[in-house]
Amino acid sequence: MIDLTHRSAAECLLRLHDERLEIEGFQKGVPRWCAGCGDNAVLTAAQRLLRDEGLRPEKTVFVSGIGCSSRFPHYMNTYGFHGIHGRALPVAEGIRLARPDLNVFVNTGDGDSFSIGAAHWIHAIRYNMRMVVMVHDNQIYGLTKKQASPTSPRGTRSNTTPRGSYLEGLNPLTVTLGVQNVSFVAQAADWIPEMLYEILQAAFHHDGLAFIRIVQRCPEWMPDNFDPWLHDPSRVQLLHHPSSLSISSSLASLFPNHLEHDPSDIHRAREIASSSDPLPVGILYHDPTVPRYDEIIRSEATHSSASVRRLLDAEFDKVAVTGGELDD
Repeated sequence: MIDLTHRSAAECLLRLHDERLEIEGFQKGVPRWCAGCGDNAVLTAAQRLLRDEGLRPEKTVFVSGIGCSSRFPHYMNTYGFHGIHGRALPVAEGIRLARPDLNVFVNTGDGDSFSIGAAHWIHAIRYNMRMVVMVHDNQIYGLTKKQASPTSPRGTRSNTTPRGSYLEGLNPLTVTLGVQNVSFVAQAADWIPEMLYEILQAAFHHDGLAFIRIVQRCPEWMPDNFDPWLHDPSRVQLLHHPSSLSISSSLASLFPNHLEHDPSDIHRAREIASSSDPLPVGILYHDPTVPRYDEIIRSEATHSSASVRRLLDAEFDKVAVTGGELDD
């Protein structure tokens, strides 16, 4: 607790500015995810990022839709908005436009983002507003007790596909890399916390929309889904580059399959993204020069009270009723 007793307003502001919170300062409540759920690893990485970057809770907001991953704002001691199914991104875009001073994070799932929210996902990539988008992809609807999601592998048996899903799962990386104005695409795995954190940190410093697909385990409904990659680390391919991420010696010894990849090469990024075996982990694409819709709008808009009054008067005049018309 910060003691602000008998301090002036200026002293209080300076104290708040200089105060650095530990991870506990960003924790709120006890997560209700299943034991072993990958969401716990993402939560820890996010709280660690806020601590290391010295972010203030009152200057940070987490937005979510519906699903297991979307309980995220409930466990962060920051501002939060738990939206409706598939609508996390337009809510976050509204916050970005109205409050450009806030650090905006989005947590959504494979069903929430790629099914009912698919149109918002595509256009959010195109708008490229500054925010970090974390898609928790466990390839199943978990909160509603096991229905096939857009990324479920072919043959997945679920409540909606008892004979097995008929189609190959959607690849969100290749789709995102095909959207005009894309600026940052990465893939992380919840069981590699070091890379998860470093990717999240790079995404936070990106000047645009940073899209992170997080391959995430669901011990309840898809307990064996990622076992091949967990049991054979050589099937995970760590991406590195001097302009991107580096690989520590300890991580290199655990995961021997490495690939030097220049994230400015979108064509190579698309090739790498099309593979699920080996599973690429790292930053696939990064272009900080892509224009941001929120910056363009802000540079053109004027929000003075006089300009707002003129706009309102002009709209009201279109439907104004004169005295003569009332007589008729």
